[in-house]
Amino acid sequence: MTGTMYESDAQAVIGLFENAAQTLLTSARRSKSIVRLPPRGRLIATGDLHDNPFHLEKVIAVARLEASPDHHVVMHEMIHGERLLNGMDFSYRMLTRVAELVIAHPDQVHPVLANHELAQMTGRGVSKGAGNSVQLFNDALDYVFGDDTVDVADAINGFIRAMPIALLSDGLAGEGGVLCAHSLPMEAMMRHFDIDLFDRDLTEEDYRAPHGSAYLMVWGRRHSIEQVEQLAERWGVKLFCLGHEHAETGIEMRGPRVLILNTDHERATVLPIDLAAVPTAEEAFIHALPLAAIG
Repeated sequence: MTGTMYESDAQAVIGLFENAAQTLLTSARRSKSIVRLPPRGRLIATGDLHDNPFHLEKVIAVARLEASPDHHVVMHEMIHGERLLNGMDFSYRMLTRVAELVIAHPDQVHPVLANHELAQMTGRGVSKGAGNSVQLFNDALDYVFGDDTVDVADAINGFIRAMPIALLSDGLAGEGGVLCAHSLPMEAMMRHFDIDLFDRDLTEEDYRAPHGSAYLMVWGRRHSIEQVEQLAERWGVKLFCLGHEHAETGIEMRGPRVLILNTDHERATVLPIDLAAVPTAEEAFIHALPLAAIG
């Protein structure tokens, strides 16, 4: 069941999101609050998607999930775009597509929590430039689902709540792996952040502003090299692939370990990574793939 059924049939949409949430939580790759991958196979790292379904389909084509069970893709910031329809944000449809992919490829498709999904789940206002994105999203749900809106919204929130906070691969020969997350905590807020967050399940307190550890993880900017090195040592990371910030060319280096990716705008970029030989940020930057190059 695909397409229009998941755009307007409330019971189908609710079932889809409940199934996808359970799939995320029971995935063989799930480890507490993160997804952990072995040092083999291939990962497609992405940046913010912001309701760009055309780019999502290109990402899935590049991932070649059917070719091998060791092919993976990580996605984040999927909702709340700038393009509205009759003044409403219908990006719940983007989430239905991702939920379908999670169910079809349960150990290969990895949506991770981002600040816009967290804002939608908690009802805390956020904007992409066209108004309060949370309210615009809710307006679309109400328009489509009417009396079933609350139940649909609850199912969407359950799917978001099931998302891991990050994806982390194991490194070979004592080297670190790759960590894909929406962001990292702001350096000034590290005193409030639980650096052992990956070793436990998320709690309600983690999602709360201003000091919840999941909240800090998805809203942070301005990371110093010293802070990144501290996190890299604690978590065993060689390369950080993040979003949350604008990268004019689709990818930017922010220090020797950090790459910022955007996958929503006209210079959208993704990054193929060999999990058996995780590159440095400089090496990875060279092999970034512009989506415009994909037919």
